[in-house]
Amino acid sequence: MATFLPSTPSLDLHRIFLTALAFLASVFIFLLSRRSKSKRLNLPPGPPGWPVVGNLFQVAGSAKFFFHYIRDLVSIYGPIMTLKMGTRTMIIISSPELAHEALIQKGQIFANRPRENPTRKIFSSNKFTVNSAVYGPVWRSLRRNMVQNMLSTTRLKEFRGDRDSAVDRLIDRIRAEADSNHGVVSVLKHVRFAVFCILVSMCFGVDMDGDEIERIDKMMKAVLITLDPRIDDFLPILAPFFSKQRKRTNQVREEQLQTLVPFVEARRSALKNLSSNKTAASFSYLDTLFDLKIDGRKSVPTDEELVTLCSEFLNGGTDTTATALEWAIARLIEKPEIQSRLYEEIKSTVGDRKVNEKDVEDMVYLNAVTKELLRKHPPTYFALTHAVSEPVKLGGYDIPMDANVEFFVSSIGDDPKIWSDPKDFNPDRFLSGKEDADITGVTGVKMIPFGAGRRICPGLGLGSLHINLLLARMVQEFQWRATPTQKMSDFSEKLEFTVVMDPALQAVITARK
Repeated sequence: MATFLPSTPSLDLHRIFLTALAFLASVFIFLLSRRSKSKRLNLPPGPPGWPVVGNLFQVAGSAKFFFHYIRDLVSIYGPIMTLKMGTRTMIIISSPELAHEALIQKGQIFANRPRENPTRKIFSSNKFTVNSAVYGPVWRSLRRNMVQNMLSTTRLKEFRGDRDSAVDRLIDRIRAEADSNHGVVSVLKHVRFAVFCILVSMCFGVDMDGDEIERIDKMMKAVLITLDPRIDDFLPILAPFFSKQRKRTNQVREEQLQTLVPFVEARRSALKNLSSNKTAASFSYLDTLFDLKIDGRKSVPTDEELVTLCSEFLNGGTDTTATALEWAIARLIEKPEIQSRLYEEIKSTVGDRKVNEKDVEDMVYLNAVTKELLRKHPPTYFALTHAVSEPVKLGGYDIPMDANVEFFVSSIGDDPKIWSDPKDFNPDRFLSGKEDADITGVTGVKMIPFGAGRRICPGLGLGSLHINLLLARMVQEFQWRATPTQKMSDFSEKLEFTVVMDPALQAVITARK
């Protein structure tokens, strides 16, 4: 997720700002000297900011969500613009042409990551993850291992049983809630748990009960909350005012290690007796990490680093997929004709048996629905933050090495210059052949829900599979309708790790006959 401030400021923001003025004054000359360097650069345009803090408090003090705030600015400053966020420079790109130039044509230069704040360094083991690693040997080793040894087509087939079990459990949980709640179910919580169960099985390869999975999930949510950006990430001089938050960060990291290291040890032990251990899976993501050789390093990953890599695997695929499925059900409720057409495709493909993941590969309309879903509702509205490895020009402007480069994927997917009626949810646009899009962005950027270029999400295939499979089973088993109190016209949204519906989707289900 892109690095930016929460949409609403903390209650004591102004007190912190006033108290910090004395400190800011003492370094004013130093910061101005740094600003003088940026003035010599031809940066993209942007809103005027305050001395020293730039646009930081304008953003933090806005009543709007960050992506709504940026949408307004795009209409004023154009497809590439600059925000000065304290000591950081943020460059936001919302043009498909500029995104393609940066991520594809100049992909090697734009493949880096910016400097991390201290909190993120703790949870990334000093940038020892696929997503956070500096573009170089460590990143290549970690990504190659994940893609080739875990996310290849052959490997994914090994986890079909885990997916089938999790989807069956999802259907049972939905049915049970409906039976006890007059047919009404909460969509997001159920699909999120199902996806998390699949990823836990793939990651650890050891048998767990529901309580253990819930405990891991609770801990992972605590990690994500702790990673929310703070004011001192952009103004390090304010760090003394956030000592309690830093203490909490260390506590959460310790809880993360205490929760996950036992499962790391359990898998290590299971591998020694795999032939006699009937509850252990034959393969897991952890198996690829225990003896992983990292280019430029002599040692294999430590237990702390293993926890970090496993956490990345779990976090990267849970909320993004669950969010997409919540929006998918909402859109099917909004347009019953799409839901009916999808159900007919499922029935004509599989008859009365359960739809499986091999079936969904051949369902043309289902894949069109998923593609339109990702165009209209990318799970996060910004790609993970990029940085350049050397100063470069983009769109005639200077991109310095210390800038956070953000790609506004939501704006690209809604661009009226490349999409007809972009506000309309219409899967048929992908069946006509006139508006198809390469989801990887290689042949041209029109939608990039998984990013694009060298740092494209390695879980693109897995995420698409999970969306297709779970959506197909949910439609096969149930007809979905709105509750009397749920308005399906405005599709309000809010940020909770990913962009979710506000309020969360409640739906009425009827079992199919």
